[in-house]
Amino acid sequence: MQHYPESMNRLIRSLSRLPGIGTKSAERLAMHILQAPDAEVAMLAKHISELKDQVSICSSCFALSDGQRCRICRDPERDAGVVCVVESPADLAAIEKSSAFQGVYHVLQGLLSPMDGIGPADIRVAELVKKVSKGTVREVIVATATNIEGEATATYITNQLKPFTVKITRIASGVPMGGELKYVDQVTLKKALEARYDF
Repeated sequence: MQHYPESMNRLIRSLSRLPGIGTKSAERLAMHILQAPDAEVAMLAKHISELKDQVSICSSCFALSDGQRCRICRDPERDAGVVCVVESPADLAAIEKSSAFQGVYHVLQGLLSPMDGIGPADIRVAELVKKVSKGTVREVIVATATNIEGEATATYITNQLKPFTVKITRIASGVPMGGELKYVDQVTLKKALEARYDF
């Protein structure tokens, strides 16, 4: 990056710190920003600043929000008796894009991972237990990943909610639509067989 002015180098270094952006991508982005109209660059800077100023964590579900409570928690059409537990706001967004769920969410903000020093106090399980203890939740859908951390977190949540009269379900996992069995790994195939349903 020696061949660029220092201000360009600083921007490239900053952009390359973003996840999934290497030095080459950061260079391309910096060049685009440099060549873009002033109004477009000003708008980008404004949106980044607004993001930091205006986006916070929902006090009810811990998703990203532009107010004290997020748009989903404020929506009277959503079924507050069915809570879908996800790891992150990105997982919530993925489920919302499917339009298959009309309940509300609880975002854990992480998964249990003793190897990384992440225990129950580091994710929002206590808040979920408190929510369920009020007696208004009929079902908790555990939609954590099917990796070791996701499964451990799902098991921990299930154990924490056992004292309450609430239905606890786990999202199905298995063979993807359009997938061929010969290419599916053994763990996924095992899960698909275990989660089979009447046809």
